This record gives sequence, structure tokens and C-alpha cells, in this order.
Amino acid sequence: MRHSTLRQLEIFESIARLGSFTRAAEELFLTQPTVSMQIKKLTDEVGLPLFDQIGKKIYLTDAGRELHQTCLSVFEHFSHFEMTVADMKGLKTGKLKLAVVTTAKYFAPRLLGMFCRQYPGVDVSLKVTNRELLLERLINNQDDLYILGQPPKEIDMVAQAFLENPLVVLAPIDHPLANKKKITLKRIAEEPFLSRELGSGTRIAIERFFAGQGLQLNTRIELGSNEAIKQAVIGGLGISILSRHTLALDAPLGQLAVLDVQHFPINRQWYYAYLSGKKVSIVAEAFLSYLRQAPEYLTDLTCHHAEVGHCPLLHENKSCAISKKISSV
Repeated sequence: MRHSTLRQLEIFESIARLGSFTRAAEELFLTQPTVSMQIKKLTDEVGLPLFDQIGKKIYLTDAGRELHQTCLSVFEHFSHFEMTVADMKGLKTGKLKLAVVTTAKYFAPRLLGMFCRQYPGVDVSLKVTNRELLLERLINNQDDLYILGQPPKEIDMVAQAFLENPLVVLAPIDHPLANKKKITLKRIAEEPFLSRELGSGTRIAIERFFAGQGLQLNTRIELGSNEAIKQAVIGGLGISILSRHTLALDAPLGQLAVLDVQHFPINRQWYYAYLSGKKVSIVAEAFLSYLRQAPEYLTDLTCHHAEVGHCPLLHENKSCAISKKISSV
């Protein structure tokens, strides 16, 4: 293995990740014969097959899986070395891979934009996915950092709250409850309810909350995105509960009402997380330091109609409840 080159390991990692010699050759701008030759040399050095081919599909052997983990470790060390040297030079350069749950997409790009303005030498990739797939990525250590709601206790991770995530009750603007005050939870539980898909962090929090009150929601439809739920609410299919962040920037104008419900908003938190024992890169550390100041950066995340004293989420000329509360985040 000492005679193996970094280029051979790079080729091997690309094949393992893409599951194809052809796609790896395209990604690395090499010919397929060159890729095959380098993998043959690497296989000879290891002394065991690295890939099994069944039909048109390629699978890692046991030796291949071990080598793949070694490759990832080697590349991570080199990346960390590059960032360390840049840091010694007074620079912040390198890569940051961030994965977030779908609801976090309403604020994560803004956070990243402000971070990149401070550190223009950093290359950022943002993966937006559902909670289930994000936890799978976290377990496999595919990214530097993760942003999610309540972290599961069964995964050994470092998790720290950095931003409030209030949940509010939404209804169409002409709903009979839109003008009511202090609506009871029992009354909300009687309404047709639009729920996020099974496994959603928002859904888990809502179901736990109502179960703790001895109530069960009257779920009518399950939908896989916040946008779909908002449109379904507007269409009169039912009411729902979503993060206030889903309303701050792109609320459908004049078509949604935030109901005044007892015990609401439900106060949750956004967390950043990474696996316990993980050596966080210099760039990731810089981003974590930045996240700890996130409430300061997000004080301007208010309803985009707040400055004129009228919010389209409310059908009377009142101060925007969203604006009032979100400015304290």
C-alpha cells in the first residue's frame, strides 16, 4: 500500500461513491482505460478484490469498504492540513458541507450568505433533505455539520441549540376561527388537520404536544412539504401547524391567518449537530462560532410587510404578530 498513490485513492473513492467506472472517469477527466489500469494496480497492491460486479452494478467488497473508509480519512486529514496552513496565513479557506432539514431552508441560505461574505475563500455546499435522510447522512458522517430540530437521543452526537423555532397554527384567511381569541386546543383538535409526512420533526413535535394534552389531531391529509401544506390550507382543506420561519419570507399574500390558540406558539429550537468524537474542521469551527451569534444576525428576519403596519397574514389592520415575535429571536 505504501506504493499506492493519492491519485489511485482518488480514483477508487470516486468509483465507490458513484458506483461506476465510466462516471468516475468523467468526473476526474480521465479515460476509462486509465481508470481501469489504476484500479488494477491498486488492487494488486492490496492483494484482494476491491469491487464485485453483478450484472451492470458495482459493489464494494469487504476490503473495498475498509479502503473506502481509509480514503475518506486520508482526504479529510489533507483537507484539514490545507485549512490549518491557510489559518496560519491569516486566511479562512476550505470547504464547508452543510446538511439541513427542509424547514431550515427558509433561513439557512441567508446564514450561509452572510458567513460567505465574511469568509469569501470558503466554498459551501448545502444539502436540503427530510429528517430521516439527514439523520442517515449524519450517522454516515457525510457532511461537516447538520441543522435540525430536536436531535434524537439514540444517536451519539454533539448538539447545541442556537435559534428559536416557534410553531404556529395556520388557517385560511376566511376560516371561522380566524377572528377568535384564545382558541382551545380541544377546538383545534376537532378541525381537519394537514400533517407533514411520517418522520418529519415538526410532525413529531406536534403529535407529542397534543398527546401530552390528552388530545389527538383529526389528520385529514399527509403532505411532504411546507409549501404543499400552505397551499392546501389556502385551498380550504384544513388547518395546520408549521414553523414560523416558513412564513417570514414567502407567505402567500393575504391568504393565511395565524390563529390565536392557547399554549401557542410551541417553542422549539434549531440545533447544529455533528457526530461525537468528530474532529471539526477549522472552517466548520468558524461557522459554529458564527451560528452562536445567529440571533443577532437574524433580528431583521421579520414579516416583509411589517414596515407598513399591515401583515397579509392577518385580515385586519393590526400589527403583525409574526413580526413582533420573530424580532425577539
